[in-house]
Amino acid sequence: MDINRLDNKLFIQAITKYFSGIILFSVLLFIPAGTLNYWNAWLLIGILFIPMLIVGIVLAIRNPALLRKRLNAKEKEAEQKSVILFSALMFVSGLVVAGLDYRYQWLVLPKWLVSAATAFFLFAYLLYIEVLRENTYLSRTIEVQENHKVVDTGLYGIVRHPMYASTVLLFLSMPLVLGSFFSFLIFLIYPVIMVKRIRNEEEVLKKSLEGYSEYKERVKYRLIPFIW
Repeated sequence: MDINRLDNKLFIQAITKYFSGIILFSVLLFIPAGTLNYWNAWLLIGILFIPMLIVGIVLAIRNPALLRKRLNAKEKEAEQKSVILFSALMFVSGLVVAGLDYRYQWLVLPKWLVSAATAFFLFAYLLYIEVLRENTYLSRTIEVQENHKVVDTGLYGIVRHPMYASTVLLFLSMPLVLGSFFSFLIFLIYPVIMVKRIRNEEEVLKKSLEGYSEYKERVKYRLIPFIW
C-alpha cells in the first residue's frame, strides 16, 4: 500500500476530528449560552485546541503511528462501551449546563478561581504530553499491541495510569475554566468512570501483557499516589 496515501488518509482523519471537536464544543457551549460573548468558552477552546493542534502536528511528523492510535476510539472490550457511553453523556450534559449557567447566571464563580483552573488545566495538559512522550503504545482503546512492552519509567514509575490521571485533572478543571460550579458537579462523575475503566483495563493487561503483574507489584498506585 502506498505510504503517501496512508499519510494523506491520516492527515484527513486528524483534521476532520480536530475541526469536528471545535464545532462540537462551540455548539454545546454557545447555543445554551445564547450568545457568542461567553468569554470562558473562548478561553477553554483556546487552551484546549491550540495545544492539541501543536501536539497533533508534532506527532504527525515524529510519530504518525501513535497519532493513528490516538485517533482510533473504537473499543474492542465490551465492558468499555458503557464507559464510553457514560463519558459522552457526562461530557455533553456538563458543557450544556455550563452554557445555561452562563446564560442565567445561576452561580458566578470568581475570576481568580477561573484563572487558577486555567493554570491547572495547562499543567494537566503538560502531564498529558509527557505521557505521550514516554509511552508509544498509548492507544485510546484497551488492547495489547504487537511487541507491546511494559513502560515503568518517568510518570509510570509513580502511578500505573498517568494518562488517566492527567485526563481526570483536565476534566475536573474544564468546568471551572467555564465558570460553572454546576457543570463541575456533573464532571465529578468522571473519576468514578475512570475507576471502572482502569479495573477492566488491568484485567486485560494482566492476562495479555507480559511483565504487567510484576509491574503492579513495583508500582502500587493506579491513579493517585498514596491514595489509589
